Amino acid sequence: MTEPAPRRIGVVARERQEGLDRLLDQVRRATEARGMEVRFERAIADYTPGAVALDLDAEPVDLILTLGGDGTLLRAARMVMPYQIPLLGLNLGNLGFLTSGGAGDLETVLDSLVAGDYFLDHRVTLKAWVLDQHGAEVDEHHALNDFVIHKAAVAARVTRLELSVEGGQRREEIGSFTGDGVILASPTGSTAYSVSAGGPIVHPQMECMVVTPICPHTLAVRPLVIPATRKITVRAADPDQDLILTVDGQEVRGLGSGEAVRVERGDHEIRLVRFTGQTFFSTLRRKMAWAARANDGP
Repeated sequence: MTEPAPRRIGVVARERQEGLDRLLDQVRRATEARGMEVRFERAIADYTPGAVALDLDAEPVDLILTLGGDGTLLRAARMVMPYQIPLLGLNLGNLGFLTSGGAGDLETVLDSLVAGDYFLDHRVTLKAWVLDQHGAEVDEHHALNDFVIHKAAVAARVTRLELSVEGGQRREEIGSFTGDGVILASPTGSTAYSVSAGGPIVHPQMECMVVTPICPHTLAVRPLVIPATRKITVRAADPDQDLILTVDGQEVRGLGSGEAVRVERGDHEIRLVRFTGQTFFSTLRRKMAWAARANDGP
């Protein structure tokens, strides 16, 4: 069963990258040659004369093409969450774990889209509420990869955090620890900052959340994997500590005195475009050299 061929494509790209104007012109020529319309994110529309700006509220698109690395795709993911638009990433960066090809694959990728020869990889997201000192919800944030709660100071200082869980029969304390902070990651985000901090790799189809302490000052604290039906609340043991909430490694929100963060399964899913032969385990072996043998090559 083939997927529908997209008729209108939106393009999101990292603005400050070498040769962007040439790449965007190539995208426009290649899409128009296949009978597709193309819309460019406003920040990059000026790089292509005559380009039409992307406006998801006024004019929907069938697919978003990201040009950059994982960071560009993560930014686009937060843009499209309310619209349920599929994402296709072409990697111009270093790792590109979430992307489905490189810049040299543009023509091949577009041909596959036209033929409907692709599938959608559904990924759960996370939602975080900042809570005031009385537990009231202040503002809301969404992430595909992770939320990180950490110390605001530039100096290498630790903080003591208290964690609790709700969603079962009652709200329950998990415990507290002293360290550099804590990562609350989705299965997709388990291969990002969380795995670097010693967290487990989780298959992206799992319905769960990973709680990974960052450099805890005790051997008794280890990462936790909890059901996606539960909610985790993180607060400073000392309400006067200056903490920061970081969203997907990009957006930053300072936490005031007494404020806490509650993280839960998000309301939206992200749909990533994949092609024949692209699986989670093949990507794990290729991008992260997981269980690679000496004769596997790069």
